[in-house]
Amino acid sequence: MDLEISGTLDKIVVGATGRQEIIQNVKTILSTVKGSVMLDRTFGLSGDYVDLPGPVLEARLAREIVEEVERQEPRVEVIEVRWSKATEAGDGKMVPVVLIKIKEGVLDA
Repeated sequence: MDLEISGTLDKIVVGATGRQEIIQNVKTILSTVKGSVMLDRTFGLSGDYVDLPGPVLEARLAREIVEEVERQEPRVEVIEVRWSKATEAGDGKMVPVVLIKIKEGVLDA
């Protein structure tokens, strides 16, 4: 089953398990800036792309999202990365929308 995940972390559920845990983990990866986690400075996504032109930013960050999500959450495969760009305020905010597939047998254990 494919799941669509937005790059915003709504709330943290302590003790989450199964599908809920996997979704929460992916959202945490997408919403964390690399270097901001005290004992794991490699966790999250780079902030180096901020001032790049839109198409370049999208391509580089999409590649990093695939690599980082699959490295940090090995129970999933990233199928697609899209961008939600429309905001009412017109602030130029780009939120990743990631389509993932939970690997076969992961939820059966």
